Amino acid sequence: MSDIAYVNGAYLPLAEARVSILDRGFLFADGVYEVAAIIEGRLVDNDSHLSRLENSLRELRIANAPAIQTIADIETELVARNEVNEGLVYLQITRGAAGDRDFGFPRGTAPTIVAFAQKKNIIASPAAQTGVKILTVPDLRWARRDIKTIALLAQVLAKQAALDAGCQEAWMVDRHGLVTEGSSSTAFILTKADVIVTRPNSPAILPGCTRKAVQTLAAREKLTIEERCFSVTEAYEAKEAFLTSASNLVLPVVEIDGRPIGSGAPGDKTRLLRTLYLEWAMNPDATG
Repeated sequence: MSDIAYVNGAYLPLAEARVSILDRGFLFADGVYEVAAIIEGRLVDNDSHLSRLENSLRELRIANAPAIQTIADIETELVARNEVNEGLVYLQITRGAAGDRDFGFPRGTAPTIVAFAQKKNIIASPAAQTGVKILTVPDLRWARRDIKTIALLAQVLAKQAALDAGCQEAWMVDRHGLVTEGSSSTAFILTKADVIVTRPNSPAILPGCTRKAVQTLAAREKLTIEERCFSVTEAYEAKEAFLTSASNLVLPVVEIDGRPIGSGAPGDKTRLLRTLYLEWAMNPDATG
């Protein structure tokens, strides 16, 4: 069976999926997106992702998008049609394709909606056992990072710089030397006093859905959490570090800029949080 995508009301083979070259997502990166994990054939924490999608659409003033329940139904249908037991669903909504290229919002243009599902090994990811290496890079993004836009060039460059350096992720750093977030993840450290630290939500970072869930689970375990900025130097000296994202859940960070973090191996608190998240993702009704 061919991989099935969704484009503007139609389910069709991925190889046949097309949008106009005048689509504003292609011309201006004028659109938003979401990614949700699939575990055991179910979307994980999707209400949180769809709530963030609503906010992104509102902030960019993209009107006439389908109702959120309709979007959820599209995602569920893609999971079924592609027979994905474990993986991801990607959804993108742009302002649509106008008759010409003009910066101003076009009148009467319907949004473009595309989505597809991919299989991916999430639960038994090798990176969860070995940990990942981080490269820090300057944060070159625009000021409204709380909107999940498809304008990802700065993140692409950051990720490639990390890969070129033999790392798996980049942590972006503001002009004050403070970590904002990863190129496609949220950054956390565990201090030597056993305090979990992550940057507070603001226009400087994307409000991570997995971040929020992990913080809730950590609080239930009576772990101490602080939302505050932390510097690269503080990260170097951390007892543990980890990242969160929909596509990776919780991954231990074992090295930053060539410096081992803690023992240089995945830490106990990080392993615990990954286990708790997986238990919740696979049985959310039982764990709350």
